[in-house]
Amino acid sequence: MNTHIYILGLGSILFTLFSCGNDNGKADGYGNFEATEITISAENNGKLMQFAINEGDKLQKEQFIGYIDTIPLTLKREQLEVSKAVIASKSKGVLSQIAVLNSKLKTANTNKIRAQNLIKDNAGTQKQLDDVLGEMDVIKSQIRSVEIQNAPVVNELKSIDVQLKQIDDQIQKSKITNPLNGTVLTKYAEPNEITAFGKPLYKIADLSTMQLRVYISETQLANIKIGQEVTVKIDDADAMKSYKGTISWIASEAEFTPKIIQTKEERVALVYAVKVDVKNDGSLKIGMPAELWINTVE
Repeated sequence: MNTHIYILGLGSILFTLFSCGNDNGKADGYGNFEATEITISAENNGKLMQFAINEGDKLQKEQFIGYIDTIPLTLKREQLEVSKAVIASKSKGVLSQIAVLNSKLKTANTNKIRAQNLIKDNAGTQKQLDDVLGEMDVIKSQIRSVEIQNAPVVNELKSIDVQLKQIDDQIQKSKITNPLNGTVLTKYAEPNEITAFGKPLYKIADLSTMQLRVYISETQLANIKIGQEVTVKIDDADAMKSYKGTISWIASEAEFTPKIIQTKEERVALVYAVKVDVKNDGSLKIGMPAELWINTVE
């Protein structure tokens, strides 16, 4: 009987010592992991012809995801090309006149240079140069007159060129290209659905580095700075799992402790929000609770 009592007593002492040995004190902050989530939306209207992603897929930057039907845009572009050809044919005669006049102007400019050189060598007269300059003024005036007559046609051609560029831009935006490296969190659309400009297609976030948002008291503020390395702990099967983290942001203003803090004393306290960057080994998830430990000795 005494032996059993001794064993039970020794066991109680060992349990107490073991518990004390694993008690590292109270964490310096508590919070949850988050990541920058980006919603990718359609940039054009039409039928979603291809959309080859699933939730959980890891996508690369500039990766082709799918495309929106471009047949209506292609037909509209062909129609504009036909209109441009018709208008250009109407102005062809006027444009040929401008080409002839420009050729004459080039010849007159050559004669001007020749007359200037003759004057320098005392082999020519000022009248010869004046005649050439006068001829050039007449040709320039004729070119301006023809251009004024052709201005409406030229402006219409420019307008069509602008519309063609707009169509090309819309066709390019019908291609769905992933903008950043990340993991698909939510998929909002399926192939063959009709989509519209601004309609969400999927949500993505870069989970390679997670941000732990924690709240610390004013007295702890002096012990941290941006760039400082800290320890972050999460619940594991048997014990807490530790990660190295780096403080990337500290709030400039205090706020009330969020409602996720349960005790009344902590809920009414003013705290500062802090973000800690933690490299994700695949275990960290958005919304997962974690602890912040400052100057923890492992």
